[in-house]
Amino acid sequence: MPEGNGRIVRERPSARRSAAVEPLSIPPQHFYRTAALPCPYVPGRVERKLITELASPDALPFYNTLSRAGFRRSHHLAYRPACSRCSACVPVRIAVADFALSRSLKRIQKTNVDLGMRVVRPQATLEQFRLFARYQRSRHADSDMASMTFGDFRAMIEDSPVASRLIELRDGRGALLGACLLDLLDDGLSAVYSFFDPEERRRSLGTYLVLKLIEAAYRHKLPYAYLGYWIAESRKMAYKARFRPLEALGPEGWRRLAL
Repeated sequence: MPEGNGRIVRERPSARRSAAVEPLSIPPQHFYRTAALPCPYVPGRVERKLITELASPDALPFYNTLSRAGFRRSHHLAYRPACSRCSACVPVRIAVADFALSRSLKRIQKTNVDLGMRVVRPQATLEQFRLFARYQRSRHADSDMASMTFGDFRAMIEDSPVASRLIELRDGRGALLGACLLDLLDDGLSAVYSFFDPEERRRSLGTYLVLKLIEAAYRHKLPYAYLGYWIAESRKMAYKARFRPLEALGPEGWRRLAL
């Protein structure tokens, strides 16, 4: 299938696996816990992460299993929160087959009907970086990502040991308005990082990118769209509660989240 028309093409075909967590069938991996740093989401708290490297020939099946255990990816590392006396970060995913548009989501979809979507390979461009930098200065000016160079951005987009793609949103003139870096899992699509034009507030582009992620997963008959972590106390994470049914990972496994 050709890319660029909203379809996602895998690097290599693989048999569909069960969405249940299966035992690891690969060599043991080393896990490390990071030092404590100020939490970027809940003031007054600190965060620590459990990390492991995705570098072996079995990186993809390992990452698939880790994703079902609540891990996320950054570059060649998989990580998940490992904070003392805090469990605010809840891994969440959307059950694609049961997803239904609310009235507000229908309005957002209608507002952006003029935008075109295409799926491209993860290759960083200056056009993407300029949009990313504008987004960071507007939304996250106090974060480390706001000072990223093009080299840093390029590493974020291209340094992936697993199959990844970029969803791009463009207007009628061809201008880039939003993008979402995603990973292709055996049971879904996982949103790694999104950025968009901060001046186009009426479009709610962050929410619209999630709608396109769900659409892509549905088209390819994948059961889940992974959204990372939801934090009830964080306004930055509040938008994720708009997508229902939302499943959360807890001590008893993945369960529907009551909101």
